Parts: sequence; structure tokens; C-alpha cells
Amino acid sequence: MRRSAGTSNKSQAQELHDRLKTEAWRQVELGSLPHMTWDDAGLRWLDERSHKASLKKDMIELAWLQTYFRGMFLDKMDRNFIQEVLEIKRKETSPANANRYLALIRAILNSCIEWGWLHHAPKLRQYHEPKRRIRWLYPEEAAKLLELLPEHLRDMAGFSLATGLRQANVAGLRWDQVDMARRVAWIHHDQSKNKKPLGVNLTNSAITILQRQIGRHLTQVFTYRGKPVKQTNTKAWRKALEKAGITDFRWHDLRHTWASWHIQSGTSRERLQEMGGWESVEMVRRYAHMAPEHLAEDSAKIESILEKVCPHGTNTSQPHIFALPKKMVTA
Repeated sequence: MRRSAGTSNKSQAQELHDRLKTEAWRQVELGSLPHMTWDDAGLRWLDERSHKASLKKDMIELAWLQTYFRGMFLDKMDRNFIQEVLEIKRKETSPANANRYLALIRAILNSCIEWGWLHHAPKLRQYHEPKRRIRWLYPEEAAKLLELLPEHLRDMAGFSLATGLRQANVAGLRWDQVDMARRVAWIHHDQSKNKKPLGVNLTNSAITILQRQIGRHLTQVFTYRGKPVKQTNTKAWRKALEKAGITDFRWHDLRHTWASWHIQSGTSRERLQEMGGWESVEMVRRYAHMAPEHLAEDSAKIESILEKVCPHGTNTSQPHIFALPKKMVTA
């Protein structure tokens, strides 16, 4: 074991050395758990997951948790204390955001069990999250939004609608990832969310947008005043949304819009999964309700029963069997 004692006092350093040596002996000979802190666990977690695409997000969350967990020994972190900290985050933000922090805490503590630092981790209760509907735009809304955006954001948003690529992939797209002749583009494994390479077919609209970018920058496709675009959630973006009368809409919802349009146009879920680079077809299933036509044949299977129950159901000139009472109709 090699570490700093955090002091220039020799007797204090010797005392720490002796304590660590005793603990190491107890772990080997008696099977005792090491006396590790949350700080130790957080550092090891970050070190072992340095390859993660979401590492920066984990670091931000860990920095917030350090306010409450700094220096705490892992065996002293009980369920009640952790839930109190999560309740602070819930009140600051939302149940959904608090659940993201809960997931990180749970993952780190479960790793501590694997490392031999804990016998078991406390069971944590997740907050209820209301299901968010998928936000997407009708073609008329999308056209209005694009018209109101400044040129650089208009081209990036249009390219997102044509390809379904995430914001980071559009903003970071380089010319060496594009083959105009073959009408394809590539997202490398280290640029994709699931760490798998993705091939993108370029539609006529996507090609037209790319042609407008030629000559503006040697390496980057999308730029603003000669520099790569790093931020899309700008004042200009929010102002365009407001003028277009579009509410509760994020840049990532352009990807939802692309997927929704595909489902409504008859693209199969399996094909859409491959085009969008989703890990499983279950990720695409959330768009299925937008095109229920494929269930029409099954829906009609009880039609013969309905004709007996509601004999006038298809005759609009006859009173409906489920017509409202006259008082209710008059009211």
C-alpha cells in the first residue's frame, strides 16, 4: 500500500502507517473488511470507468454528493441518511433527477461489494416519475421553426431531422466522416452513446445541407463565424421556439421527431433501430403508438360481434345505441 499521510509530522505519519498495517493484517488473516470511505469508492469508480461516455456527468453528480458524503466510512452510510440526501436533490430539482443520483450511489455501493469493501449495500427507494410523453413536431411546425432559426442552427436542425443524429454528433461532425459520393456518413464508436459505430445514409435534404457547408471550414462540417458550434441551446434557439409557438421542446426532440416521422411513414421498428443506433428494439417501441395502422386487421376481428351488439353502428342516419339522454344533449 502506498499513499500520502497528508502530514509532515513524522510521528503522525508513523501512527497512520501502523494503523493501515494493522487493518491490512486483519483483512488477510481475519477476513475483516477494509475501513474505506466514500471518497475512496468514488475515486476507484471514476478510475475504472474512465472510458464511459457519461463520465463527465458522473463527475458532476459525484461533486454534488461530496458535500454530504465526504470522509464518510462506507459501513456508516445507512439507508436513512442516503435518502435524506436524495430528498434534498429531489426538492432542488425533480424526482427524475434525484433518481439519477440514486442510480449512481447504488452502482458505486454495489461495486464496493464486488471489491470486498462492503458485505451488503442499503436498499434505496426510487422516486415515482411521471411518464413523459414523447415530444415531436408536425411537419408544419418543423418548417416554421426552421424558418425562424439563424442559418447555422437552421442547417444543423434540418440535418438532425434528416438523419436522426444526436446533437453532439451533428455539432462534432467532421468532413472525414462524410462521403458525399456514396451519400453516407459515419459516427465512430467513441462518438456514439452505446460505443458502437453507426453508418448514416444521407437523404437528398441532408446532402443539400452539407453542400451549403463546403468551403466554410477545413475539418468541421457545421460552424458559426468560422468556428465549430459547441452550443445549440442558445438564445436564438429559444427565441425561435417562442415565435413559432412551440413549447416544451428540446434539441434532442428533433431526434424524436425524426423517429416519429419514420414510424408514421411505415418504417419498421427493426429498421428504425438500426438506423438510429439504439441498443435494442425495445428502445424503439415507444414510437409504435404513433402508427397503429398495423393493428387494423386485429382490431377488426370483433367486428362481427359488434354488428350484433350495435346493429346501427355503421348507419349514421339511425340513432346510436349509446346516444346521450335528451337532457344531457340539450344541456
